[in-house]
This record gives sequence, structure tokens and C-alpha cells, in this order.
Amino acid sequence: MKLLLDSNAYLWAILRPSELAPSARRALEDTDNQRFVSVASLWELTIKASIGKLDLPDDFMEGVEHLEASLLPLAVPHMKKLRTLPLHHRDPFDRLLVAQALSEQLTIVTRDRRFDAYGVSILAA
Repeated sequence: MKLLLDSNAYLWAILRPSELAPSARRALEDTDNQRFVSVASLWELTIKASIGKLDLPDDFMEGVEHLEASLLPLAVPHMKKLRTLPLHHRDPFDRLLVAQALSEQLTIVTRDRRFDAYGVSILAA
């Protein structure tokens, strides 16, 4: 399985793994699964931390390596997919994750039920 961690799931995975659903923890620990963290999630978390909405450790980006995940860059195919997505909600970071997941056939690890509207594969975080 190819897993894309939503921003919250990423934070739980690196800071408080017990917050994750047991099935999500098992999937992230399974070395047969590929794990991805989007640059969009790191961007979102950095913005929230810089404006005081979120308290993060300085080394929170090192969690990508700790999880043995790959950093997923934003690419032209993702932007093309984003452009065609219906406007089910307006969170630009969530919409980027959906576009990436659909383009790359990834399962998003999340608790956000708004992703359901896009028909993307989800593993409950």
C-alpha cells in the first residue's frame, strides 16, 4: 500500500503515535507499505507554526526520515488534477493532498471526512 499522511496524521505519527488508530499504526509500521509526506503538509504546518496557531518542535521535519517516508514534491500532474477537482471545500492544502493522492494512486491517512467527497482512498487515522 502507498500511504500519504495528512498533516495531522503526520504529527501524530512522529509526536504521539498512540493517537493514531491501531490500523493506521500497523500500516505505517509495515515495511511493505510505502509512506509519503507531501511538501504541502510541511508547508501547512510551517505556516501554522510561524503565525502561532501550532506549537511544533524545531526538528518536526526530521519526522519524514524517522518514518522512513519519502517527501512527495508538488508536480505538474498534481496541479492539473487540482485544477479539475470539484470544490467540495476550500482548504488549499487538503485539496493539494487529494490531487496528489489521485494522481499517484495513494491512500490518504486521515481523520478528515471531507476527503470522502473526492472519492480518494482513505485509511482512518
